[in-house]
Amino acid sequence: MSKVFEVLKRLDDAKIHYFIGRYRPDTIDITATIVGERVEISVFDDDHIEISRFVGNEDVLGEEVLNDILRRNG
Repeated sequence: MSKVFEVLKRLDDAKIHYFIGRYRPDTIDITATIVGERVEISVFDDDHIEISRFVGNEDVLGEEVLNDILRRNG
């Protein structure tokens, strides 16, 4: 079984929601979402894996936060 399918099966078995994307020619990227956490898993064409983990809170914020983000990055 390829490493991509191995990772997807493990996420499915754990009932973790994820998205699959392709942003570079040598990877398949999986973004998994868990309460308070986002995990980005990059599976490379040579089957090695790199993982980035982003931990935070689940505060519900107002529209002013979106305005701040767009102003800083626009």
